[in-house]
Amino acid sequence: MKVASNMRTRKGSARRQAKRRLFQRAEGYVGGRRRLYRTAKENLVRAGRFAYRDRRRKRREFRRLWIIRVNAAARMNGLRYSQLIDGLIKAQVEIDRKQLAEMAVNDPVGFATVAAAAKAALGLS
Repeated sequence: MKVASNMRTRKGSARRQAKRRLFQRAEGYVGGRRRLYRTAKENLVRAGRFAYRDRRRKRREFRRLWIIRVNAAARMNGLRYSQLIDGLIKAQVEIDRKQLAEMAVNDPVGFATVAAAAKAALGLS
């Protein structure tokens, strides 16, 4: 039996590898979202969009959380959030909101010291 040498190939192994990679990424999905090629591909695209969006959203939400915590601690020390930040800028204290929030939760005495420095810079004492 002679095999025709002019048959075209259809990316056999490359396509199989691509599908395998796609199905590996779809592991954990339920039903056809895991087993059907087209459905899995659509769901992975959708999941990718959510992941991209939420990586940015996560940063915003953490910053909001830090500001809420700093504001609560600032009010316990007789300042509003905006006054605290303004006082820290004037006192040339360079602590970011993440560190301020960490201090507010875990080191109230240290936060009170920072708040006192901000008050002094504003002339509120």
